[in-house]
Amino acid sequence: MRKKDTSHPYKDPLSFERLMLLIATLLKYPGIGCPDGMEDLPKNQHHNALTQVQLGLRELANVFGIQLPANYPSTPTLRKDLETLRHYGILDRRMYRWGYYLGTGVMSQEELKVAIDAIASQAKYQGDSQVRRIHETLSKRLRGLDLQLNGEFFYPIRQYLNRAIVHTDPEEMAEKGNNQDTLFHKLPILEQAIIQGQPVEISRSQDLYGTGRVGPIQVLPLQLIYYDIAWYLLYEYCDSGHLAIGRMNRFKNYCKVLNDSGRGTEAQRYSLGKAYELLENGWGLNLGEPNDQQLELQGKLEYVTVKVRFFHPLVAFIQEGELRHPNQEIISSPLDEVTGKVNFVDYIIALPPRSLNEFLFWVYRYMDKAQVLAPPSLVQKHHEAANNLVARF
Repeated sequence: MRKKDTSHPYKDPLSFERLMLLIATLLKYPGIGCPDGMEDLPKNQHHNALTQVQLGLRELANVFGIQLPANYPSTPTLRKDLETLRHYGILDRRMYRWGYYLGTGVMSQEELKVAIDAIASQAKYQGDSQVRRIHETLSKRLRGLDLQLNGEFFYPIRQYLNRAIVHTDPEEMAEKGNNQDTLFHKLPILEQAIIQGQPVEISRSQDLYGTGRVGPIQVLPLQLIYYDIAWYLLYEYCDSGHLAIGRMNRFKNYCKVLNDSGRGTEAQRYSLGKAYELLENGWGLNLGEPNDQQLELQGKLEYVTVKVRFFHPLVAFIQEGELRHPNQEIISSPLDEVTGKVNFVDYIIALPPRSLNEFLFWVYRYMDKAQVLAPPSLVQKHHEAANNLVARF
């Protein structure tokens, strides 16, 4: 009986070095093989990710002083090696057309540094409890790298200082003996419902706008949003498809899943796209009432043109905000003959009626350096607010 060949395919030194170089290449150049653009390739054109892998492997061999034969390794050989990595669970059994990386090691050290800065900020200033735990874990794992870089890795090059003004972390609430009846306690359920498109029942405990909207509502949660000073929930009413945004701390510690199956991420993305269309059109987070919202999404809602004049020394700050809103227009006054400077600028923008109050709140912060010129209803509101302020003094 013929003896079974038990020789290992990588017992040859060159084969073993090739496999080790391949692993090192995927570690050193995470995402290698990804095409330059993320757009779809033409149907008749096939992107070969292994070409870049081959070049990266040969480059690494030169760095380590390993001599490889010309045009080695070939594409079929690399495919065999990649299958070996799949066999041992080093690579997943899936397509890597958009670049190869090992496990979750999808970032370079420079990319990881930027991500760590963002995570640290979100954990500290935006009060994200889940991110805080992740940051604590990553900080322990990366301590050796930080020591190697003399403390440079954890130095916060980028920071986002917008701070949440309410309690957001259930663990911190418990530590401080200040438990609050808010939706933050149900984040795991809520996040799972968002990703699966599950309808849930939540309950609003506070209505600070006098609309009487308190009590339970059945919604499809779409996204958690941090804006300015607080976390908000973007959701869609199950019965009407109406899109709305509410402050997380104004909902109770209650979240009941109504349907385990869910509608999936594609339906979620579609609704999310409509919500962001409204956010881009408007000013602030008010997405409007159902009828007006539908008209706006259909392109049938009449917008209101608002005109505000900003005076010196605020002029330069308003001119600086070139990207404040995609539909804005800023018109400068003629240069002053004496000073050679612009005395005022007119800020002009067309907004849906739902956004006028939030826009006016933005204008209020500039006190006597701003004057509303149109429409008449906003002129009157601004004038009354100024008179009320004077009366208080």
